[in-house]
Amino acid sequence: MSDLVHLAVQESRRSELRGLCERIPLLSLLRKDVASNGPAWLPLLLVLGATAAVAYADHVVASISLVYLYILPLAVGAIFLRKQVSYSLIVVCVLFHDYDSPRTINPQLRIFHNLSAMLCFALVVYVIRRYMEQREALARVVRQQRDDLLKDIELAAQVQRLFLPSAKPGIPGLEMAGMMHPARGVGGDYYDYFPIDGHRTQLVIADVAGKGVPAALLMSATAAAMRLEANHDRNMLEQVERLNTGIHSVSDSDRFVTLLVAEIDAQKRMLRYVNCGHNPALLFRVKTGTLSLMNASCPPIGLSPEEICELASEDLMAGDVLVFYTDGVTEAELRGSPLSAEDLMISIYNAAADFCGDNFNDDVTILVVKCNFDGSPTVSS
Repeated sequence: MSDLVHLAVQESRRSELRGLCERIPLLSLLRKDVASNGPAWLPLLLVLGATAAVAYADHVVASISLVYLYILPLAVGAIFLRKQVSYSLIVVCVLFHDYDSPRTINPQLRIFHNLSAMLCFALVVYVIRRYMEQREALARVVRQQRDDLLKDIELAAQVQRLFLPSAKPGIPGLEMAGMMHPARGVGGDYYDYFPIDGHRTQLVIADVAGKGVPAALLMSATAAAMRLEANHDRNMLEQVERLNTGIHSVSDSDRFVTLLVAEIDAQKRMLRYVNCGHNPALLFRVKTGTLSLMNASCPPIGLSPEEICELASEDLMAGDVLVFYTDGVTEAELRGSPLSAEDLMISIYNAAADFCGDNFNDDVTILVVKCNFDGSPTVSS
């Protein structure tokens, strides 16, 4: 809505400017882009001032002809004035030189002198105006390409958002919330959660090396592969191995993916996970007030043809909180308060925004899981 209002205000200002140009003849002397940017009196003052200065010098100096100095106001006029006005200024300058000069010369020579000066001035004005027209045409092409690129990036961002989860798994005892905030419209972060059965769910968070469109493309490939893996068996080690083989085949040595895949069993109250070079997730135990790190057990995927990882596990208790994140929120803290998973996620994001001045240099992704197995106590730290 704000964008529409902004566009409406801009269009209103353009309409007012067009109406003003029709009411004020001075503005109609300027080129369109000059009349719409900055004060109109400044370019007119430059043209008139340069013309007056050259005319005065041409009047004072009687020993030689200073007609060539009129190139200065004509060049300024060719830059700022409309085509008809800039060419009409040639006649004005020649008349100034012809009638204001104190020198007396043969009439035939004067005519030849004035005509040759007009031809030279016309050539100078033509060259400058051609340059300005080509510059304006190039600026229009660049603006059009920029707008097309922005549209393509926005379309890519919309496609990328399709890979993010649209609904949370309805697992009793588990409360989940996730968000992804790209640094450049599109990004290389990814998170998802898949229900396995009525009491188990699988979670994944990934971070592609790099930013922007290249990282987004590899992220999309990773997300698509994980969606396909969700339809197969849930052996996480085999999933990681197949994903590593696929990513390695389509990426170079500079492109890799850090990945953390976890499986939570709310009935057995158990967490199993594989961390492939990703930031260590946080397991906060509310009853003891301790914090455990879910460290990596193998390199990021895509670096080598083979990936040998270890499966780790943790017992969960009522009230425990799991926080998965990417590089953009490394400095955030898990602050204590009776918050839901959604509120905890927002609190962590706000903490990172306060620390970084809301100017993230990396994509920001947060995934929070709160264990509400049996009326668990709230988080306090």
